[in-house]
Amino acid sequence: MTMKVLLRGTIGLILACAVSAAEAQDWAQSMFNHTTHDFGVVARGAKVEHRFIVENIYEEDAHIASVSSSCGCSTPTINRQSLKTWEKAEVLVTVDTRGFLGRKDATITVVFDKPFPAEAQLHVHTYIRSDVVVHPGEVAFGSILQGAGARQTLAVNYAGREDWQIDRVECANPNIVAEVVETNRANGQVGYRLSVQLKPDAPPGYLRDQLVLVTNDYDARAAKVPVAVEGLVVASLSARPSPLMMGVAESGHKVTRNLVLQGRAPFRIVTAQCDDPRFQCKLSNDESRTVHVVPVSFEVEEGRSGAIHAKLHIETDLAGVKTIDVPVSVQISSPRTKEP
Repeated sequence: MTMKVLLRGTIGLILACAVSAAEAQDWAQSMFNHTTHDFGVVARGAKVEHRFIVENIYEEDAHIASVSSSCGCSTPTINRQSLKTWEKAEVLVTVDTRGFLGRKDATITVVFDKPFPAEAQLHVHTYIRSDVVVHPGEVAFGSILQGAGARQTLAVNYAGREDWQIDRVECANPNIVAEVVETNRANGQVGYRLSVQLKPDAPPGYLRDQLVLVTNDYDARAAKVPVAVEGLVVASLSARPSPLMMGVAESGHKVTRNLVLQGRAPFRIVTAQCDDPRFQCKLSNDESRTVHVVPVSFEVEEGRSGAIHAKLHIETDLAGVKTIDVPVSVQISSPRTKEP
């Protein structure tokens, strides 16, 4: 609360004093976690985008009236315009690598009309090389069912040096495996086939990563060519709530909460056990259904108090991902002392 009051006072102080216009914009600029991004050297046709995060760190509501770019090579969009205290938004900047080449710099202007008129400026820098073309411009896996895995193939073409080559492919994500195979080389034209695989054991969730093609370019800055990777791994089996918070239980009493399991296809629950035997799951029938409700109970021993954390392990007959682990916890209140 102290920080909110201090920051709120900062806005008022700036506007109350006769300071320069640049200083008056500082309150808006301060809401961004960073204001500059360098994409480096990218291939023609590659998907190139970056997200700037803006967070309202003030007590007053903030409203973004518009976002614009100084260069047609970059297009900014925002996912939400009104922000209450501590709410966040993303300014997404997308670079057109098909219609533009060479060095491209853009200033993104974010205009605020609440709580006070102000502008914040963001800067992006890109060098789009014409001698390397990636098609399609990204690895787009789309929606993948957990456990299924996926594979995409891209073409990488180069025009220039006779001895140009891709030495290796780097990726920090252990669930992505990539390899390149040379397909042609003649008269300064070089072609590669880039195969990218998403492993079947990739965890559920949104995937946004990148590959780096490491080449033998003489210029160290141009030697690394990024390729975006995106996808959504959809859980074939999910539990909610997860973690399962069973609340506060009194000593000597029993507490029960429902756990809902949902599958992409009808399934049966084979077993449901916990690494702490005091947590018990009740399985009512062995029907195959897409949704199961499992009551989970915990019986509190007399004289116990404090937090207890454990993990439920549930096994099903669902094809693909058959098991799921759910964290579970309960808070035991101290036993009440009887008055004499």
